[in-house]
Amino acid sequence: MSYIDRIQDFSPEAASGESEPLKVNNHLHTPYSFSAFATVEEALDQALEENVQVVGVNDFYTFEAYQKWCDGAFKRGLFPLFNVEFIGINQEDKKNGFLINDPSNPGRIYISGKALAYPSVLSDEDQKVLDDIMVLNNQRSEEMTQKLNDWFKEVGFGYELNFDDIKRNLTSGHVRERHLALAIRLLAEKHYHYTERLLGFYLLLFGNKCFESNLHSSAGMENEIRSALLKAGKPAYVEENPDAFAPSSVIKEIILKAGGVPTYPFLADAVRGYTDFERELHKVTEGLKRRNIYSVELIPTRNSHQVLKEYAVYLRKHGFVVSFGTEHNSPGRQPIEVMAKGGVPLDDELLKINYEGACILAAHQYLFAKEGKGILNETGVFIQERREEFFNLGNALIKHVTCKKELHGVD
Repeated sequence: MSYIDRIQDFSPEAASGESEPLKVNNHLHTPYSFSAFATVEEALDQALEENVQVVGVNDFYTFEAYQKWCDGAFKRGLFPLFNVEFIGINQEDKKNGFLINDPSNPGRIYISGKALAYPSVLSDEDQKVLDDIMVLNNQRSEEMTQKLNDWFKEVGFGYELNFDDIKRNLTSGHVRERHLALAIRLLAEKHYHYTERLLGFYLLLFGNKCFESNLHSSAGMENEIRSALLKAGKPAYVEENPDAFAPSSVIKEIILKAGGVPTYPFLADAVRGYTDFERELHKVTEGLKRRNIYSVELIPTRNSHQVLKEYAVYLRKHGFVVSFGTEHNSPGRQPIEVMAKGGVPLDDELLKINYEGACILAAHQYLFAKEGKGILNETGVFIQERREEFFNLGNALIKHVTCKKELHGVD
């Protein structure tokens, strides 16, 4: 059953709802890209446990998780948002060494699409752009796998990785660096059961260089593997194919064609000194509006509460739709409830800003499904004068869905 079929009994004319904010996490990765969760169901179960009632899937380049996300969310009385994430390139910024929201690669830009149409409305031609990017990324990962095996031979490690096995057993089709690091950790733990032998293996693999992580920390060791073997200048590094990065203007158009809202993900103080693009907040807002981007997101786990509040309040005041998420695209368990760096809870104002953003995006998702247009006008500009109307519609819709649970045994 599709998303819109599940809310056929919702009537905007009769809708009403308390505006008390619910907890929202609008940026969660699933195993269809890389995820801290083994399954979509695990992610949604944890959201239910933590009373996070609005959940946005946000995988790289793919919509494949949408059906499971939709079904699982409605069963648990959660409201689903359908998002996607891209990595693009601005060639002029790359040439000038200008950092946007990738702290290491000039010109590279992360862009999310929020509240996309589901089922997909993308043309075959636009879908092919995404499929081709996935193919190129997988080709790079396959080349890295071969270089890892070459490195294993060089250091005298008598085992190999099999790319097809990694793709089949550890992914849902999209093989990323983190999957390769996971495969190496699993291979090591399969063959070395004693601490001394496991330590010896990693020292051998890392060229007798010390590392800081606890040997038995899955997340820590996978990060150590990536740093020691897969990054630029390391034994298994393969340069990314330039064709795997579409121009940001193309990405934005694909998001709009997919029925979504182009969204800029902020780093803010996740990077010491900030990036070139984000250094002056007033200039960022002007730059985004020039690009017809009126939706932004932050990942508060990497921001101090003070900076998070400064950015969120400022951006909300200047007309942006603001939402938060946690990503969960690295190994290790962490809360789904959104908190600032160090586990600091969001204050009431931040909770309201996050919920308002989710409501406006929920309204867009609903209106686009029903009418073919949502919160953006024909040129992709947010219809600011209808902000309160969109909030009220989204709030009523979310409350309508979250008061229901289809899953037997769920309270």
